[in-house]
Amino acid sequence: MLQVLEKSIITLNVNNEDIEVVVKPSDILLNTLRLQLGLTGAKPGCENGDCGSCTVLVDGWPIKSCLMLTVEAIGKKITTIEGLKNTPIQQAFVDNFSFQCGYCTSGFLMVCYALTNIHPDTNDYVIAEWLQSNICRCTGYEEINNAIKSVLNTGKS
Repeated sequence: MLQVLEKSIITLNVNNEDIEVVVKPSDILLNTLRLQLGLTGAKPGCENGDCGSCTVLVDGWPIKSCLMLTVEAIGKKITTIEGLKNTPIQQAFVDNFSFQCGYCTSGFLMVCYALTNIHPDTNDYVIAEWLQSNICRCTGYEEINNAIKSVLNTGKS
């Protein structure tokens, strides 16, 4: 087990690339991604895990990066919004006008992308449950729901 001292150089796998960063034991993943790596797609919002604007994928699962210490990500695969390229859910968000101000969009995209991979044959209940993890202050929930359903191709209302 790696012992992280006052400051340590660690390697993170971010968007399929191994990157060295200098961290303190108390550094959160959100700040490491934004301040050291320049990956600003994960947004600081509430910084206590409520809003979901900082959501990234860790080993394919949505995680609020404001709640994860950077050192907890050692040996894990981190995917940020910058790591998604031309995915169907991104196009579905555009086609369904699933964003207004856009601040929450990257967090919702990460949750929806994970949902389509983990539960590709899901139902309305699971979709609603997953979408509760993020907050849209502009109230774009119906459009986000429509986008995910168009990708999942469930045909359910």
